[in-house]
Amino acid sequence: MGDMEDLFGLPEDPAPAIRARPGTRSSGRPIGPAVPDPAVTTLGKRLPAAIHLGTSSWSFPGWAGIVYDAPAAESQLSKKGLAAYSRHPVLRAVGIDRGFYQPLMAAEYAAYAAQVPDTFRFLVKGPALVTDELRRDDSGRGTAPNPLFLDAQVAFDEFVKPAMAGLQDKAGSLVFQFSPLARRTVADVPAFVARLHAFLWAINKMCEGFTTPPTLAIEVRNPELLTRDFADALKDAGARYCLGVHARMPTAEEQLPLLRALWPGPLVVRWNLHAGFAYEEAKANYAPFNRLVDEDPDTRATLAKVAAATARAGYPVTIIANNKAEGSAPLTLMKLAEAIIGQEV
Repeated sequence: MGDMEDLFGLPEDPAPAIRARPGTRSSGRPIGPAVPDPAVTTLGKRLPAAIHLGTSSWSFPGWAGIVYDAPAAESQLSKKGLAAYSRHPVLRAVGIDRGFYQPLMAAEYAAYAAQVPDTFRFLVKGPALVTDELRRDDSGRGTAPNPLFLDAQVAFDEFVKPAMAGLQDKAGSLVFQFSPLARRTVADVPAFVARLHAFLWAINKMCEGFTTPPTLAIEVRNPELLTRDFADALKDAGARYCLGVHARMPTAEEQLPLLRALWPGPLVVRWNLHAGFAYEEAKANYAPFNRLVDEDPDTRATLAKVAAATARAGYPVTIIANNKAEGSAPLTLMKLAEAIIGQEV
């Protein structure tokens, strides 16, 4: 069976992941990487170079012995943990979510890029400034229509341009995540799709001077948007669909028609939240995020199959996992890496 025919099937269940051995750190010692088992090192070496797996952040104290050599405070990891994180054999990417809440400057992106190897990639979320239909107060309550919603010039100036300037070749995907849209917007999907197409088309025109154009991707929280017209709009504008695994959305398997419609091209995935849980509920159930609590073999199998076939076809793959997916994002990704490698045998 060829890759196109094979791309959206399901593999057999992968073998269990292997955790790194915990280490220790004396007072004042810099944050270091966990000493990996040889099997984890081998796992990283066997994972195809085009595939970048990463977590949605790197600042979790519960990852001591998995990612870090010993416990450290969240604030320490946030400021000084990225370099150690990037030395994990399997973790070749990471998400930057900060920009969703407030745009970052090019210098901030450059500071991140300076801490990681050349083969490392960042998936960056664009600002809610241009993806939220409403202005919101400090409690998150919508207060008024957002006049900058889908403003391409603002998106370019406040997000795309500084991200690409700072990250350069280490920029992976730039993701515009749309929170659940208003009922009136979802009631007229073609109108929203037309606005989205114009937004992406304009940004890509602004990017024509870049040596390497960015990979723009769209993630949504409204299943009603997953239409052929939506896929055609993304493809025509040169953007990708970010497959978002989230309780609000259909399963990964059920979202694959969008990837079929956009084939060929890069694969972008955010494995966010286990089905059946709200965000805060998952956080309470899974903290401190040092073990797999609710494994999701169906999602893992689907993503492994698509990732392996996409890489074989010569396109990059970026998959970012959240702790709320199964309980521990690094362990989720090690199991996913085993499943991907299983597709290569």
